Amino acid sequence: MSRIEKVLYTGKTHTTGGRNGSSRSSDGNLDIQLSPPGTGAGTNPEQLFAAGWSACFIGAMRRAAAARKVVLPQDVTVDAEVDLGMAGDDYFLQARLNVSLPGLASDVAQAVVDGAHQLCPYSKATRGNIDVTLNVI
Repeated sequence: MSRIEKVLYTGKTHTTGGRNGSSRSSDGNLDIQLSPPGTGAGTNPEQLFAAGWSACFIGAMRRAAAARKVVLPQDVTVDAEVDLGMAGDDYFLQARLNVSLPGLASDVAQAVVDGAHQLCPYSKATRGNIDVTLNVI
């Protein structure tokens, strides 16, 4: 396991009530109601994880593209899908990252996505822990 040598940022939240509660960041920029998937007016942990991972993945693609001397298109998108499911009595996650890199040749786009998956901290955290599918669309 790799260890952090220098902390760049620490996200801090205070959450109450679990999936039927609320969460607020220490700086107040995040202040949300939580609700179980498909119910209520709040968001859920799977949506938050998908949003964080997709945003981070775009940053990792910028680094991977720059290393390959490739310019990413302005309209790059990542549609992240995080599934909450069960196997027996246990809960698990699985995910799909559907990446659109318009204008890039498919082999170049795939190389950028594969490179980003090696760089992205969320990808590193999930590697070997959940099923992840990368789709270049």
